[in-house]
Amino acid sequence: MGVNVAARMQGWVERRTLRRWSRLADRAGTEDPETLKRVRSRARALQQRVDRLIHVADERLALPMVGAAGIKKPLHTDWAWRPELWSGPVRPLGAVAVSTSTRLGSETTLFHDCDWSEITLRQIRNTHEEDLAPYGARLDVFAFDGSYLSLVVELPPGAVDGLTKNHIVRLETRVTTERPLELFARLNVRHGPNTEQVVREVPPGNGERSVEFDLAYSQMNERRVERAWLDLIFERPSFNEIRVRDITLTRRPRAAL
Repeated sequence: MGVNVAARMQGWVERRTLRRWSRLADRAGTEDPETLKRVRSRARALQQRVDRLIHVADERLALPMVGAAGIKKPLHTDWAWRPELWSGPVRPLGAVAVSTSTRLGSETTLFHDCDWSEITLRQIRNTHEEDLAPYGARLDVFAFDGSYLSLVVELPPGAVDGLTKNHIVRLETRVTTERPLELFARLNVRHGPNTEQVVREVPPGNGERSVEFDLAYSQMNERRVERAWLDLIFERPSFNEIRVRDITLTRRPRAAL
């Protein structure tokens, strides 16, 4: 009985809160500026919490379900990660006539040098049986007058925590394109005033592909590593539909000789 009473009380409180915000929304068009500023501040604070809840809930409830088992990990992996754009809904969901430095979510940014953008970028919902990530990114490129187009993903602090030249970083990605194109992946590691860049060509063809960045041959200063990011670079992308259905990164130490 106690549980039922608590549930009814909770339902009453939630309905009352919804009615209150509905009334505030109805009055927004005629409210005086000072009151409207105060209400807007409370609404934004509430929106941040609601957005965070929705992001976590959608990630956990979306199909395919994701988690630790959703990332393929080589033996001895000490760090694994899937960016937020591929793991849960982000804001904004997309953009048209995309200008350079356009962000989707907090980690992913599109860069190009077109004088006139005929590019659209949006998050999509994955639905194929082989998809491990619930979400993906879709690029529609029409006429392209630039020299480069890249999708840049900022890596979290865990990617560089304890990073050494003894590590191998592996990129697993699932990309499908309407027309064949060349795709390159570049791992960037900032160490002090310098940035180490390791470039790999992603094998051609649609579907799952992988490349590895071996840091043993880099000039990285292990004691000054600060941050890292990944570039996906699309060569001659004109008149193409590009779907990046998944991106995961893993890190493992080199096998002892």
